[in-house]
Amino acid sequence: MSNGPLFQPFALHDLTLPNRIALAPMTRARAGTVRIPNTLIAEYYAQRSDAGLLITEATTISAEANGWNESPGIYTDEMAEGWKYTTDAVHEHGGKILLQLWHCGRASHSSFHDGEPAVAPSAIKINEEYIHTPKGKQPHEVPRPLEAAELPRGVEDYRQAAARAKVAGFDGIEVHSANGYLLDTFLQSKTNQRTDHYGGTVENRFRLLKEVVEGVTSVWPANRVGV
Repeated sequence: MSNGPLFQPFALHDLTLPNRIALAPMTRARAGTVRIPNTLIAEYYAQRSDAGLLITEATTISAEANGWNESPGIYTDEMAEGWKYTTDAVHEHGGKILLQLWHCGRASHSSFHDGEPAVAPSAIKINEEYIHTPKGKQPHEVPRPLEAAELPRGVEDYRQAAARAKVAGFDGIEVHSANGYLLDTFLQSKTNQRTDHYGGTVENRFRLLKEVVEGVTSVWPANRVGV
């Protein structure tokens, strides 16, 4: 069984993986309230480093992006240093690891943001009853629509997060653009009802993700970036 194709080395562009098994991102919420990755997180990934490729839990690109209790970030130099515990441990075991970049968008709550509302493409609330917040379960709120002039700042947050991921020793990055978080809500016509050049047509709804990919590929080669 261990000699089967699943366990054979695999060339992923310029990365040689020891096998064809990948660890999918799974939110662990072990970074504490400071959101700085720690040795407990490093131990978790080191224990799974026999997989050919690890993709980390979703990791926020800015304070604005937060929306999950005690999830890690990558928006300060201290956070990048904290992630080195993980990348060093995984590489010592012969593994490869990508950092998943995340903005929660409307899947957040004002209690994460000093009373300010979460942000989204449009002022459309999530149609679910509760969200888990630092103050316990709370009803979902109507998010604040991002102004077009704010979006370049968001793109730059992704670019800087990608740069810090490189400093932290990751082998690449993955841009989280699914599951109803910020980039996904720009893509979907149900959640994006903008009338500017970031809404309406498919090309317009895709514009923000395109700009984010262009931003992160100014830091990483395209073959080290996933979406």
